[in-house]
Amino acid sequence: MNTPRETILAALFARLATLPATALRGEVLPERVPAAGLLILRDGEPGEPEVTLSPLRYHYQHRAEIEAVVQGNDRDTTFAALCASIGAAISAERTLGGLCDWVEAEAPRPVDLPIDGAASLKAAVIPVILHYSAADPLA
Repeated sequence: MNTPRETILAALFARLATLPATALRGEVLPERVPAAGLLILRDGEPGEPEVTLSPLRYHYQHRAEIEAVVQGNDRDTTFAALCASIGAAISAERTLGGLCDWVEAEAPRPVDLPIDGAASLKAAVIPVILHYSAADPLA
């Protein structure tokens, strides 16, 4: 049985998997970055919930992270297109089919990472805040 948290993260991953970039979940950075880019979804941190009583509910602002990585001669353009596609995928369905109250991405802070003997990487962590409620903190 999937918990609400796992169901929401799986739905976010499924949305990312529809993008042209290769999407992975919880994996290490592979040796080669595909031409369209690479996305790695990290489960992140659910944080400290707010609690309401009657009925008992735990309200989370879960901070997941998407690592976005591109490589090649046109890194800046590819990276901008990749970030725009992530934003469009999230804004197209802000509730992930009703699983979340709201999903929002924060702006990336890109960095260039030199690679010996290869084109450098342009990468960023894109925080994604998942607002949801659960009946149990272990759910």
